[in-house]
Amino acid sequence: MAADQFDVSRETRDRLRIYQGLLEKWNSKINLVAPSTLAESWERHFLDSLQVFHLQKEEPRHWCDLGSGAGFPGMVAAIAAVGAGWNSSFTLIESDQRKCTFLRTVSRETGIPVTILAERIEDAPAQRADVISARALAPLPRLLPWVLRHVAPNGRAFLPKGRKYQQEIEEVRDNFAFSLEINPSQVDSESVILKLESIRDV
Repeated sequence: MAADQFDVSRETRDRLRIYQGLLEKWNSKINLVAPSTLAESWERHFLDSLQVFHLQKEEPRHWCDLGSGAGFPGMVAAIAAVGAGWNSSFTLIESDQRKCTFLRTVSRETGIPVTILAERIEDAPAQRADVISARALAPLPRLLPWVLRHVAPNGRAFLPKGRKYQQEIEEVRDNFAFSLEINPSQVDSESVILKLESIRDV
């Protein structure tokens, strides 16, 4: 699979390659991604994140990524957004200070401005973001209260999930209401990207 499949500019691909080089360099110092996935990082992490970005069809005012870790998908989305000519603001929330240092380095080296909040998701100021993303962070019962804290009233969430996603959906049906769109992953046949809108407590 090539980045061309996701219709990104040459500048975006160049920035993502810089990002990939930093990931490989830093991963030996701090655990950003599982070492077993590093050799396949382009597809496992970068293209996986690009497909999340391309599900957002219009330019949002504010995109917030929860538990950003190494920046997937939030930092990749910020890079792709600049390449697409968007003026959206991006906020990455990550409580690990070392990972925040890595994210600031990626921001500086790629020339992509992002706001990085080195705080716990539940303690960070409510972001009221049009778009929320969170990858490999927590099951939906734990994740949706965090999403609700930071999403705008008319906002949406993109949540990549693995093979147990149906079970997670059933576990939150009694406590949360939302409209749901299930998008098959183009990278992993056993994964999906959940698109949630009109999210509220019940």
